[in-house]
Amino acid sequence: MSEPLFLRACRGEATERPPIWIMRQAGRYLPEYRKLREGITMLDAVRTPDIAVEATLQPIRRFGFDAAILFSDLTVPFTAMGAPFEIKENVGPVVEHPIRTAADVATLHTFDPEEGLPYVLEAIRELRKQVSVPLIGFTGAPFTWASYLIEGGPSRDLKRTKGMLYGNAELWGRLMGVLSEVILTYLTAQIQAGAQAVQIFDSWIGHLSPEVYRSAIQPHVRRIIDGLRPLGAPVILFGTGNPVLLAPMAECRPDVLGVDWRISLPDAAQMAPGLPLQGNLDPAILLTDPATIETQARRVLAAGKSAPAHIFNLGHGIYPETPLESVQRLVEVVQGA
Repeated sequence: MSEPLFLRACRGEATERPPIWIMRQAGRYLPEYRKLREGITMLDAVRTPDIAVEATLQPIRRFGFDAAILFSDLTVPFTAMGAPFEIKENVGPVVEHPIRTAADVATLHTFDPEEGLPYVLEAIRELRKQVSVPLIGFTGAPFTWASYLIEGGPSRDLKRTKGMLYGNAELWGRLMGVLSEVILTYLTAQIQAGAQAVQIFDSWIGHLSPEVYRSAIQPHVRRIIDGLRPLGAPVILFGTGNPVLLAPMAECRPDVLGVDWRISLPDAAQMAPGLPLQGNLDPAILLTDPATIETQARRVLAAGKSAPAHIFNLGHGIYPETPLESVQRLVEVVQGA
């Protein structure tokens, strides 16, 4: 039996059509997900393997996506690495004691995921028994993790984070070192548990310039990706907010480069020559009408032909208010291409 469409595209092979999955496909736009989460916090849901498995499977059952992504959160390892936190509804991760000094950084540490995050690995193992499409594991990137840890939660300007980056290069390097080691260990454990690909989300990287990315971020991301390479699972690197970062991100040598909606796929292909691309329909388009969705989806499909291989996705996570009919139409257009 040939390898699944999604994995072939990740490896840059020509496919009969682009595979499709969407970021946050296990989420609040699904009525069955909302029912599953009634009275349960996000962290409790993530820490309960039966719930994580069910949430992961729901969009596959309903829409027939070509890949499943583990139901979890970018920041799940924080507590196990020494930074207790909670996920507040409609806010995001909130860190109990922000990491801002050398003494704070010294409290962070690596850990054995089998001991610190057993519920994540249990969910992955169970999903591999049940899911009919490739399973994607994931976590946050070092810069995005640092932004939550330093700011104490989501931030519009990342003033404290960039203050450490620019003002204390030695401390920044130590922080990046421990974060990249934890990320590498965590993603390794996910792959060994059964994840067939992994995605590294850099949700806040758009705050930086290419020069700063290359000097302060790139070595650490490259270390993670190079460390995962012997395991054989494709690595997708995705960042948002600043299209000119695609070139230095491509230099990290991921297997696939995720692209948000702020740049065309042909332009992205020029900045990341030879790399398969993933993206990049603006999620707001799914709030329009069927004709617009079809037109815009076909535009992205045509643009994706500029890359060696294309995985259809949104340019960021699906909005909770997205109509189910819009998602169904999108899947029909892409899978019928």
